[in-house]
Amino acid sequence: MSGNGIKELVIAETQSPVYGGRSFGDVGAYERLSGHVVGALDPNDLKNAGIVNLDKAPRNSDGLVEYKVDLRILRPLDKAKGNGWLFHEILNRGSMRAICRANSGPAVNTMDNPDEAGTGFLMNEGYTLVWTGWQDDVARDAGKMRADYPIATAGDAPITGASLEEFINESNDRVFIGDLTYPAATLEQSGASLTVRLRERDDRQTPPDLSWRYLDDRRIEITRPDGDFDGGAVFEFIYTAKDPSVVGLAFASVRDIAGYLCGADGGNPLAQDGAAPPERAMLFGLSQSGRFIRDFLYQGFNEALSGGPVFDAAVPVIAGSRKTFLNQAFTKAGRYQRQHEDHNYPGDQFPFTYRTLSDPISGLTDGILARGDAAGVTPKIMHLDTETEIWSARASLVVTDCEGRDIEQPDNVRVYLAAGIPHGWAVKPAAGAMQNPDNEITYSALLRPLLVAMKAWVEDGATPPPSCFPSVGAGTLVSPDRDSTGFPEIPSVVYSGLVNGLRLADHSVIPPREGAAYPVLVSTVDSDGNGNAGLRHPALRAPRATLTGWNLRTKGHAEGDIYSTIGSRIPFEDTRAERLAKGDPRPSIEERYADNAAYAAQLRAVVDDMTAEGLLLAEDADRIVVAAKLGNNVLTAA
Repeated sequence: MSGNGIKELVIAETQSPVYGGRSFGDVGAYERLSGHVVGALDPNDLKNAGIVNLDKAPRNSDGLVEYKVDLRILRPLDKAKGNGWLFHEILNRGSMRAICRANSGPAVNTMDNPDEAGTGFLMNEGYTLVWTGWQDDVARDAGKMRADYPIATAGDAPITGASLEEFINESNDRVFIGDLTYPAATLEQSGASLTVRLRERDDRQTPPDLSWRYLDDRRIEITRPDGDFDGGAVFEFIYTAKDPSVVGLAFASVRDIAGYLCGADGGNPLAQDGAAPPERAMLFGLSQSGRFIRDFLYQGFNEALSGGPVFDAAVPVIAGSRKTFLNQAFTKAGRYQRQHEDHNYPGDQFPFTYRTLSDPISGLTDGILARGDAAGVTPKIMHLDTETEIWSARASLVVTDCEGRDIEQPDNVRVYLAAGIPHGWAVKPAAGAMQNPDNEITYSALLRPLLVAMKAWVEDGATPPPSCFPSVGAGTLVSPDRDSTGFPEIPSVVYSGLVNGLRLADHSVIPPREGAAYPVLVSTVDSDGNGNAGLRHPALRAPRATLTGWNLRTKGHAEGDIYSTIGSRIPFEDTRAERLAKGDPRPSIEERYADNAAYAAQLRAVVDDMTAEGLLLAEDADRIVVAAKLGNNVLTAA
């Protein structure tokens, strides 16, 4: 075994070339290596001391705790043409998403067809991409990757503890099944409870006709009560669970595998056949994976077992101010706190900022980078949020203190907000569950120049684009009421100013005991209702609709609460007569653009300005304008 926590790395399959032999820029074709890694950790090593229940995991004959994770590597066929970077993406629920978002490709785990590479951006740049499974609660289907961790025990007895499961059955079935993350320690119903509420902030209720029963130790059957408990109702189940796995090993696995692949060990497939291992490493993740990165840094895992930093750069995308519910007993890594759903799970408490601050609400002093700074291993960071994170992930707390005042970012951190763009959604929401049409625009075209700038920042010290985020001082980060934000009165559009609020939470009890509220602020908008601060996509600079990061639930689905992480696209009327008839204050399409050619010309000017500012790549500017000339929506090109 090597001295860096890796016991075995096995390449079981090679697909060469991938993407139907597509050639990428000057780099050429790529190949994929698939296999697994077995890691082995010393519970007595202080760098592993923070892994919950590691001391209660079974050990091998060397006294080490083993785990196994799936591995996938995408690298240039001509190894001399790589750019010297390891691009380690944290999987999202077992799936790859970097090629989807950084390359504008489809959300798939396959690499068979040329179109599956999207624009080819990451490969054109010459990155060696790496994915490792880290969740042990996802299935190995549809190309997903997972991890296998040991189960912690209390000697010869199982470990038990209280666990919370939340169920929302959008189809409004009278009877439905709820899956439990961990097996129930007992099937006696007296040891568990079920409550229901229509909206997140409603009181928990136990109507006499609300009933449930165990089907087995991993499933319960719930019977929906009569009354106002529709398809959006929240069913909260609290029970005694057993057999927690040591999921905190996920952080150590990323630390150790990335370090191994950047080393000269003879078992490293990236350092064989005369190839040089990567010189630098970038950690990338979006949504769940972005929260993983923030927690990875916060818990000090960017320090290698041998000392020194693992990653030179980190790019957490659409994470907001949250971390994860991961390195704990009975963790649920797939849960994340939204206004309506999963609001009461851990992972959203102080600290929120990269800079170390004192919080008068919790009484703590801390920061995401506090441990890394102390060890001298903090990477350069680019944090990118969309407008959804403002409303649903308290992104304002990344740029303010706990009293709602602007803060300065550390020198090695940049923060950006993609205005008017939603979080993104891999699975479509329930039919008829949202009040407004879906906003499907993406942040991909805004992300790519940031990745180019990050590489230059690390390699050459080139100054990256300055942070671009709404602020209190500029008057663009405000309370969410209409008067403060300036959101227009659009016919048939409800604007409630509802935001995913945050309170101090004591998670030693379930459900958590709540304390004082934190100030959660939102972005101001222009007269069209489009965000007027942060990175403004061409679709906001030459608009054809109001684009938001929020959408509200309809009647039958907990009406009025925020619908998950979905945005709204509220089109402008085509003509002045139509908008006046409806009382819409926003100028119509015909009032803005004489024809589609005029629209394309205005868009051309917009994208040229953004390219000159370093906020858009030239190829993306051309792609957007070509799509506009064809009459397509800008989002289809970006």
